[in-house]
Amino acid sequence: MIWNEPIETMPRPDLAALQSARLATLAAYVYERVPFYRKKFDKLGLTPASVKDLHDLPRLPFTKKSDLRDNYPFGLFAVPMDQVIRVHASSGTTGKPTVVGYTRQDLEVWAEVCARCFGLSGARPGDMFQNAYGYGLFTGGLGMHYGAERMGLTVIPVSGGVTARQIMLLQDFRTDVMACTPSYALALADKLLEAGVNPADLPVRVFILGAEPWTDEMRVEIEAKLHADAVNIYGLSEIIGPGVSNECVEAKSGMHIMEDHFLAEVVAPDTGELLPDGQVGELVFTTLTKQAIPLIRYRTGDLCSMTHEVCICGRTHARMSRILGRADDMLIIRGVNVFPSQIEAALMGLEQITPHHRIILTREGRLDALEVAVEVTETFFRHVGEEMFSGQRQQGIGDVQALEAHVQQRLRETLGLNTKVTLLAPGQGPRSEGGKLQRVEDRRLV
Repeated sequence: MIWNEPIETMPRPDLAALQSARLATLAAYVYERVPFYRKKFDKLGLTPASVKDLHDLPRLPFTKKSDLRDNYPFGLFAVPMDQVIRVHASSGTTGKPTVVGYTRQDLEVWAEVCARCFGLSGARPGDMFQNAYGYGLFTGGLGMHYGAERMGLTVIPVSGGVTARQIMLLQDFRTDVMACTPSYALALADKLLEAGVNPADLPVRVFILGAEPWTDEMRVEIEAKLHADAVNIYGLSEIIGPGVSNECVEAKSGMHIMEDHFLAEVVAPDTGELLPDGQVGELVFTTLTKQAIPLIRYRTGDLCSMTHEVCICGRTHARMSRILGRADDMLIIRGVNVFPSQIEAALMGLEQITPHHRIILTREGRLDALEVAVEVTETFFRHVGEEMFSGQRQQGIGDVQALEAHVQQRLRETLGLNTKVTLLAPGQGPRSEGGKLQRVEDRRLV
């Protein structure tokens, strides 16, 4: 179903006119209320009156995550704190978290765009929704919660992890729709089979998966194991949280951006130059309607492409590709650019190994090296013998070496780089417990 048909199917010229009007209003709003942006505008010789429509967007300054940290905690807020009725924060790997706030109207917008995501995913009012995103400072759990309530779903606020409880609720509450990370969906599929539960016997129609990059190959495996559709949702706390964009279940070909609220660009990471449709670059957002912490041309660090072609579902809003990597987590190994998503795509579909893998960066002399430790299937493990992985016997050594060579070849074809492959016994690969899964381990400075 299309939740908000007049907006989601709006003709492109009408949508552009709406965006232009909101951009002009935003320019005046931040200039008056946020000293950070007033200084930026003054330095560029811009006034709010000089921002009239979308053609003026490239003249506006970029905003970076470091700007939020430099103004920690509330320096970029545009309203007094007595108008902020909720705060969230993202868990950064270094330093202070990035803090965002919401007015009552911001929360209404958030619930609206998340309700659209449920419609895109094939949910219907009255469905039972199991929310396995974390509740707390992380925006995932509460964002999806209020969007589901807005549509009229029955919410099971189970939060992340505790897989045995997730399985019990899937069976007893007869869940129709579930949201979690893609890595957790795969872990859940394994645990269902271990518990003797056939996923085909569950009524779940769709899994809404986000909070970490994943691939089409991973989708194929998730859908085959869980006997349900798997659609991609995208969001980030700085912009609003989940609900920025979502795939439609009809096409599963790019995520529809809620363009009436979030103005999207794809730019060259090094120059900031606007890139045409289909070209991969850094995703940039301008929040057209945010009150508490409006952001202009926020550089997300996420790499993707965008298209404005009308989708078969009838929606007219632009679509972004799945996230192909991050400008700041690209690995450069001996001059070769490597993204973790490329490694995941190369491993998916290979027989005798599972999707559970770890990427290890090491150093050989003065040169960086890449190791991929990947878990084998139970069948392969039984074939070569447990002792093979503890080094106690030689039976199966040929099969192990052959599989390592096969995986190495696939990675070489994908990455253009020689990679060391280490096979792990079942259960030794990293698994998600509901949150984002950290696959990269850097041992170069150890």
